[in-house]
Amino acid sequence: MANVTVIGAQWGDEGKGKIVDWLSERADVVARFQGGHNAGHTLVVGEKVYKLSLLPSGIVRGTLSVIGNGVVLDPWHFRDEVAKLKGQGVEITPDNLQIAETCPLILPFHRDLDGLREDASGAGKIGTTRRGIGPAYEDKVGRRAIRVCDLAHLDDLDLQVDRLTAHHDALRAGFGEAPIDRAALMADLREIADFILPFVKPVWLTLNKAKADGKRILFEGAQGTLLDIDHGTYPFVTSSNTVAGTAASGTGLGPNGAGFVLAIVKAYTTRVGSGPFPTELEDATGQRLGERGHEFGTVTGRKRRCGWFDAVLVRQSVAVSGVTGIALTKLDVLDGFDELKICVGYKIGEQRFDYLPAHAQDQAKAEPIYETIGGWHETTAGARSWAELPAQAIKYIRRIEELIGCPVTLVSTSPERDDTILVRDPFAD
Repeated sequence: MANVTVIGAQWGDEGKGKIVDWLSERADVVARFQGGHNAGHTLVVGEKVYKLSLLPSGIVRGTLSVIGNGVVLDPWHFRDEVAKLKGQGVEITPDNLQIAETCPLILPFHRDLDGLREDASGAGKIGTTRRGIGPAYEDKVGRRAIRVCDLAHLDDLDLQVDRLTAHHDALRAGFGEAPIDRAALMADLREIADFILPFVKPVWLTLNKAKADGKRILFEGAQGTLLDIDHGTYPFVTSSNTVAGTAASGTGLGPNGAGFVLAIVKAYTTRVGSGPFPTELEDATGQRLGERGHEFGTVTGRKRRCGWFDAVLVRQSVAVSGVTGIALTKLDVLDGFDELKICVGYKIGEQRFDYLPAHAQDQAKAEPIYETIGGWHETTAGARSWAELPAQAIKYIRRIEELIGCPVTLVSTSPERDDTILVRDPFAD
C-alpha cells in the first residue's frame, strides 16, 4: 500500500484539515513535515468543531501522529493546543503523539521580532502571522537555534545562548528594544521542558520502522504551494518549503517514502494577507464567495480575499510538487451561479503567459485571461457520489482536470468529513 503526501496547491486554506482527517482513518501514522502554528486546519466531526494549528490532524482520530524535524515548534502553544483538545475529549499522550528531537523552538523573542519587523515595514508588509515562524527558521539555518533536544540539556546551553543573544540583541537594539533577558529565557525553558520531553522521540526512526512494517503513512503539509519560499509568490510567502518534496527532508523518511501526492485545491481561489492575486474579485461576486465559503483564516481570523479558479497557478503547483491527483474542495460554494470563470492565462502588457512570472512586479501586473463556463442551480452540498452531482458541476470538474493536467481523486461537498466523493483511493496505489 502507498503512503500519501497531502499538500495545498494554492495559497493555503484549501481544506487540508478535513481531507487529512478523512484519510487518517485509513492511515497508521500522520506526520506534519513543515511550518509551525501558523497553519490552520478546521475539522468538523458531527457537532464538534476542532481547530488545529500545530498538531497533526490525525490526532483527533487517535491515529499515531508525529511532528517532524521540518516543523518549528512553539512549546507553549503546543501545551495550550493539547489542553484545548483534551477539553474537547481528545486523548493526547506520548503513545499517540511524538515530536522530533531536532525541531527548532519558537521562543518569545522570535514573536517579538516578527511583530517589530512587520510594524516597521509600513506599506512593505508581507502579511506575517506574527507568530515567530520566520525568525525561528532564520535561527535554524543560522545554526544558532535552540532545539527540542536541548530541553534535556539546559545546563549545557550557555554557548548556544551566547550565539543566539549576540544575534538577537543587535536586532533588538535597532528597534529600541532591551536585550534578551537570559535568566527569564532559561526559566521559561525549564518550566516548559517537563511537559515537552515525554513526547520527544527520534521521529525518523519511528517513520522508517513504520515503513519497514508496511504501515501506511500520511504526510500532512501546511500552507500551500504558492506560499513556498522558493516556488511561491515571493516575498509574500511563508518561511519554509511547502512542496511535496519537503515530506522527505522534514521527517527523515527519505524521498522514496512520499508515495501518492494529493494536492488539495479549492474550487475557486482565496488568499489571506498581502501579495499578488490575479483573479481576485473586489465586487459583489467576491463578497458572495467569501460569505458562502465562510472565508476567514483559522489562525488569524482575517478575512480571505476571494476570486475565480486560477488553473494556471494550480498547473504550476501540480508540476513543482509532482502531484498524482487533486482533492477538489468547497464545490458547494459555487452552487447557484449562472456562470463561472476559470483563468487560463495571463496578459502582462502585450505579452501572454501560461505561467506566473517570478518577479513581484510582473505578478502584480498580471491580468487574467478567462474562459467562461455555465454554472448550475441545483445543490451539490452533501453529495457523496457522482450521481448526486449536477451535470454542469461535473463538466466544471472535468474542465479543471484538463486545464491543470491532473485527475481529480476526491471531491469535498461540505465541511462534514463524510460528505466526500471518492474517485480513486490514494492509499491503494
